[in-house]
Amino acid sequence: MSATTEAKIFNCTQSRALAEKIAEKYGSKLGNVITSTYSDGEFQPSFEESVRGSRVFIIGSTHPGSDHLMEMLLMLDAAKRASARHITAVMPYFGWARQDRKDKPRVPIAAKMIASILETAGATRIITMDLHADQIQGFFEKPVDHLYASTIFLPHLKSLGLDNLTIASPDMGGSKRAYAYSKALESDVVICYKQRAKANVISHMELIGDVTGKNVVLVDDMVDTAGTLTKAADVMMERGAKSVRAICTHPVLSGEAYDRIENSKLQELIVTDSIPLRQESSKIKVVSCAELFADVMRRVHGNRSISSKFIM
Repeated sequence: MSATTEAKIFNCTQSRALAEKIAEKYGSKLGNVITSTYSDGEFQPSFEESVRGSRVFIIGSTHPGSDHLMEMLLMLDAAKRASARHITAVMPYFGWARQDRKDKPRVPIAAKMIASILETAGATRIITMDLHADQIQGFFEKPVDHLYASTIFLPHLKSLGLDNLTIASPDMGGSKRAYAYSKALESDVVICYKQRAKANVISHMELIGDVTGKNVVLVDDMVDTAGTLTKAADVMMERGAKSVRAICTHPVLSGEAYDRIENSKLQELIVTDSIPLRQESSKIKVVSCAELFADVMRRVHGNRSISSKFIM
């Protein structure tokens, strides 16, 4: 297929707002999709235009509930059966990624299962951002373009002009990301060591490093219940930090997250629009990832390198 052939961009329901921004930045319009819903909740997406022989981009994050993933799968299958030549699943947030290994007996590796299902449904390429674990790319047999939100966040952080800046990781698992940010910003690093009583419940947290008089920025790939972030912010302020703000790519924000953030010592939480916010908050600032995805999609369609987007 010639790279000059027009690409077609479609959206899943949950990512309509982001898809419109991406299409605008790309210089195109969203394709026409109609979703019919039965009374029992079953739904059926339908492409209302030909995609035969086309490169199709389907934009949709797969955050819970499971209908978001199901809609992506149905649209991939529809595009495959309509004879689209290239079908790219553009998933700003790749859901179920926390289940990337067997951390105890008799549990699934959901991230691997989802990867297999996406390929079976018809995806010939995946574009995603800030996977929970880098190795998830290896769960796919098709090409995966794993983008880093640091290309968005680093310029924003530099624009804040914070003195005595220190980058922090809210847990040991995020230390690699924290060190990458600190290298780019030439700042110090501190790490939070936490112990969990169970999922989403922290029993104890310690701080490795000095935050006295520092403007601290916590970095993480996602914020779910916000328990870790708000606990880390409290600990850091108690240890003498000047301010604490957080950068998290994916605003899952479930349960009591909004209340925790509002009542916390976090000065600000900066997120992308990979997942739409359920409600507004004076402490939450959204930085759009639309330009990043539009540029990568344009390069993919034109068979051009996207290596410049893999900075971390």
